Amino acid sequence: MGFFKKKFRDIKKFPDWIFLPIVGLMYFYKLLMRKRYIDREGVMKQPNPPGIAVTWHNRLMFFPLMFPKKLRSCTSAVISASRDGQYVADLVHWMGIGSIRGSSSKKGMNAVNGAVRALESGRYVAFTPDGPRGPRYHMSNGPIYLASRFQVPVYPVAINYSSYWELKSWDRFQIPKPFAKVTLVIGEKIHIPPNLTEEEVEHWRVVVENKLKEVAEVKES
Repeated sequence: MGFFKKKFRDIKKFPDWIFLPIVGLMYFYKLLMRKRYIDREGVMKQPNPPGIAVTWHNRLMFFPLMFPKKLRSCTSAVISASRDGQYVADLVHWMGIGSIRGSSSKKGMNAVNGAVRALESGRYVAFTPDGPRGPRYHMSNGPIYLASRFQVPVYPVAINYSSYWELKSWDRFQIPKPFAKVTLVIGEKIHIPPNLTEEEVEHWRVVVENKLKEVAEVKES
């Protein structure tokens, strides 16, 4: 078993086609759930990029599939530069979402440069601001700096499940149960002022973090 485990770990990239059955299963699983949409800015009907979307790491399972194709086609997600991140990038590719590789812990400048190029080309950039390793429900500064520099709005986005299983991972990753209600919430956009001081960056970081907790129905412990 150790030999096969090592061989598996040595695989850097699977063939693209291998993810198609997984995507098909996810579409089927989605059919089993009741869907509800709360879009306070109307971006699902009328996308208006560029902009920055933030969502918590443990709500990612159905993040791509809850959006219409026209919105996915103008969105790039910041995904970890790790090998596991490559799997995620390959998966979301089949769902019509671009990827920007890098994170705060690995190849951070790649992520920043990729996000800059995406914003400049008129795309939405999606972040999990508590990833890739947490702490859970703690917003990082990156989206605030970018929104301030490029004067694009930040959209807090949540995928909430009426019932779900919770993994024993750092983020308590959520997997919805069959026939659960899945609710996509796109909160009101937040405009970040330009030329922020470090104290102002922290202020707006907390503002966005609290709004994201609000739409994700996160209760303070």
